[in-house]
Amino acid sequence: MENEIILKRFAEIRRDLEYTQAEFAALLHVSSTTADIERGRTKVSGKVVVELLKQFKINPLWLFGESDNKYLETSNTCVIPKVVTVDSADRENMVLVNAKAAAGYPQNIQDTSWYQQLPAFDLPIPEFRNATYRGFQVEGDSMLPNLKPGEWVLAKAVEHIDDVSANKMYVVVLQDAVLVKKIEKRPNSNNITLVSLNETYPPYDIKPYQIQEIWQVSSRITFGEDATTEKGLLRQLQESMEELKDQLKHVKKV
Repeated sequence: MENEIILKRFAEIRRDLEYTQAEFAALLHVSSTTADIERGRTKVSGKVVVELLKQFKINPLWLFGESDNKYLETSNTCVIPKVVTVDSADRENMVLVNAKAAAGYPQNIQDTSWYQQLPAFDLPIPEFRNATYRGFQVEGDSMLPNLKPGEWVLAKAVEHIDDVSANKMYVVVLQDAVLVKKIEKRPNSNNITLVSLNETYPPYDIKPYQIQEIWQVSSRITFGEDATTEKGLLRQLQESMEELKDQLKHVKKV
């Protein structure tokens, strides 16, 4: 009876995740397919249980019929940045991820050399100190009217899923996409709901394990058409900083 529960629930996991038997086998580092496991010819090994826990947060007690909670609690699920960039003086700086770079961000999220191709700058404003920030370009119209396509957001790193608020906007880095959304955690649910401000886009649920990083949107930057490139963005930021410095000098003299 216990073995039947394990086989049933193992197959249920694969179907819920929408993997073929061959794809699931590759992820779990077992033989060519999971067919033998699902038919009871091969036992679910300890290594498979570990992979299910590590990759998909599957509760081992649920797998063996000892719990009703399929996924482990999301509490304190770590979504801290995988890479933090610094300048030549070893000071942390702010990397800019444009829409084109965002397409490769999830796959290169832990590749330190990949970040070197992205522009970066230091923003000498107190509000941007003592925390890790990253700039992302908004793609699409799902966050209208607050955020327009092509605008940039400056976002602060979030350490844990439990730190998010339903009243804030976030850059959510999934396993295959970078999205700007609101985040809702519903009571008695292991799912995370991503919500667009544009009501033509319905909310949808994801699993906590699908999230790699979360960044809380702190501010946005809007530029004209001539400043939509990375160089244009950096030039405008530099000019803004010079203006700010001049204003500060004037204040000191007064």
